Amino acid sequence: MPETTTLTVRISPETKAKLDRIAELTQRSKSFLAAKALDAYATRELEICEKIQEGIEDVKAGRVVSHEDAMAELYAEIEKANKKAS
Repeated sequence: MPETTTLTVRISPETKAKLDRIAELTQRSKSFLAAKALDAYATRELEICEKIQEGIEDVKAGRVVSHEDAMAELYAEIEKANKKAS
């Protein structure tokens, strides 16, 4: 069995009732469901935070493209795709 640790959280009665119902329907424990949900949330939020940090580092290092240049490139690609479709 993988190593685990304990975390105590407070949730609303409504959230607990939902978790109870999901546990009943899926025949999984509330602990299993909560752990899966927290893992999915932590994974998603960590990725977002790390990408934001990468963006901040890119700005500090000068690795940026102006809005005008980005839009010009986008419009050029759209125009190219429209010509192919015609």
